[in-house]
Amino acid sequence: MSPPPRPRREDFPTLSDAEWEVMKVLWETDRDGLAARDVYGALPSRVGWAYQTVKTLLSRLVHKGALTYDQVGNSYLYKTVFSRREHAKRELDGMVERMFDGAASPAIEAIIRDAKLSEDDINKLQQVLEEKARRKQGR
Repeated sequence: MSPPPRPRREDFPTLSDAEWEVMKVLWETDRDGLAARDVYGALPSRVGWAYQTVKTLLSRLVHKGALTYDQVGNSYLYKTVFSRREHAKRELDGMVERMFDGAASPAIEAIIRDAKLSEDDINKLQQVLEEKARRKQGR
């Protein structure tokens, strides 16, 4: 079976900072969906939101198409539509387009120059660049 078609850029909803906080909880703990009370309980205490705020954010995310839900009795179990990686890629692509006119190399260079990278991080980056070079050369 072939993989599902890749979502188009316009299919991804834009997320606010608050919505990202809710989505992170779902991405990190989502198995068969989470009820609003579970999302509320898993949020970092630093957000300090009321339960009703979380319910409003979940509703907004459903409306935007970032979440879906199943109704089980009186509860709604919320599930993500797109992966964290897919959302992050979309956000990064938009940033590169806005700030670097779509040129990835200066964006990557700017990030790497100021990043605190471990030796393992550097090795992973080198591997990615070597793989990219091999594919470009058709090996």
